[in-house]
Amino acid sequence: MALSDQTLYCRDCNQEFVFTVGEQEFYASHNLTNAPTRCPSCRAARKAQSSGGYSSGRSGGSREPRQMYTAICSNCGNEALVPFQPRGDKPVYCSDCYQPQKSGRSSDRRSRW
Repeated sequence: MALSDQTLYCRDCNQEFVFTVGEQEFYASHNLTNAPTRCPSCRAARKAQSSGGYSSGRSGGSREPRQMYTAICSNCGNEALVPFQPRGDKPVYCSDCYQPQKSGRSSDRRSRW
């Protein structure tokens, strides 16, 4: 089926806009089945309004601050702030020590396969 440019009407401003063949191909390549309902300028305005947060259907985009917990780093002994409540049965690392530990684990994992 040959694609052709489509003239659509924006649901926000009621202005005509063209849904080009290139855009239609892009939508198809990303398995998007619905045509856009907003013109490019209204889409951009909506995106700018909701930027800076997750677009999970919430208005405003702000989220509660994450609760942080204090722990002692298992590697260097310094105080660490972590986003989970330490249970004591697993090591906890500060941000300086975490990355070397993480990269060390991944190389160990690869050598075992």
